[in-house]
Amino acid sequence: MRLGRDFGRLWSAYAVSTYGTLLAFGAFPLIAVEVLHSPAFAVSLLSAGGLAAAAVAAVPLGPWIDRRAKRPVLVGMDLVRFFALVSVPVAYLLGVLSYGQLLVVSIISGTAGIVFTAASGAYLKHLVQRDHLLTANGRFEGTTWVATATGPPLGGALIGLLGPAVTVAVDAVSFLFSALGILRIRGSDVASAGSRRESGLLAGWRFLFGEPVLRRLFLNSMAVGGLIMATGPLMAVLLLGEYQFPAWQYGLAFGLPSLGGFAGARLSPRLVARFGRDRVLRVTGWLRSIFPLGLAFTQPGVPGLLTVIVVEGLLIVCMGVFNPINATERLERTPAGQAARVLSAWSISSKLSQAGCMVVWGVLATLTSPLAAITVSGVLLLATPLLLPRRR
Repeated sequence: MRLGRDFGRLWSAYAVSTYGTLLAFGAFPLIAVEVLHSPAFAVSLLSAGGLAAAAVAAVPLGPWIDRRAKRPVLVGMDLVRFFALVSVPVAYLLGVLSYGQLLVVSIISGTAGIVFTAASGAYLKHLVQRDHLLTANGRFEGTTWVATATGPPLGGALIGLLGPAVTVAVDAVSFLFSALGILRIRGSDVASAGSRRESGLLAGWRFLFGEPVLRRLFLNSMAVGGLIMATGPLMAVLLLGEYQFPAWQYGLAFGLPSLGGFAGARLSPRLVARFGRDRVLRVTGWLRSIFPLGLAFTQPGVPGLLTVIVVEGLLIVCMGVFNPINATERLERTPAGQAARVLSAWSISSKLSQAGCMVVWGVLATLTSPLAAITVSGVLLLATPLLLPRRR
């Protein structure tokens, strides 16, 4: 299905920055562990602190994004991320890189990422007809998972050959190419004047909690995202630290399963056409809460590597199907004039829930072990499908 040249340019811009970012997958945890020799709690705090501070900084920006033309906002956020990220390899080469700088860069790039996500979602709703949104979201989702499949293994090999500074530099440059792609879009832009009543900082959350289906999807996404992301830094500590996996194996363990996400994203519209959106949403929502418990059986060596690949593969197939449906429901149920603030509220809440879970799980891993904390997350995930929307 052809969605137009302007959608293609937005999609291409997204793709190039996503490939750059995922080439540098885990670069900051890797730098923290292998260059700065940070302990498990500090690695978790690096991710959590950046997410939380970025989310707080982005709170007043939702209404501002709605009132602005989206293309200049997208280009500006790409440039902000470029300058923030490029400072890391410069400091590394000069021998002055510190944990504090990594934290500040995480905050700046995270804030810009939240703004970019909200503006691009609102712009996508403007560019694509309603009945094509699921296909468009599926293409973005598929791109994400292909980049995840290819980026981490290549990034791990690149780190092994040239060091972490190179991958972060590549990530920074990718945002310049993204900005150039967005500048090539020639269609109309979109902005909303908005009323005073609608322009409050909490307007996005009021809308989310006032719409029954979005409220349940929102709460489910916060719980699932927080519990899954909480294990990310712990898996880095477990595999790279305790089990001594090489960087390329670590990248392979999370890159190879992502091909399942691409397959799931391609299947999502077909499954919806055959079985209905509600049924596919519920089934994949349940399945994605079951598979992460398998990470509790991760061991050193090849058996552990295979365990991570299989568990992550099954999880990501379900996410590849679920996420485009979730994104489409969110856009379809949100008025165009409120899209950016609703997406901002959703993204900010995601970052805060992930940050909170990372801190809690970092403490838990310090008191017990990374594997024990990962197991607790898997057990709690089993209850999250209870938050999914009921049959409509």
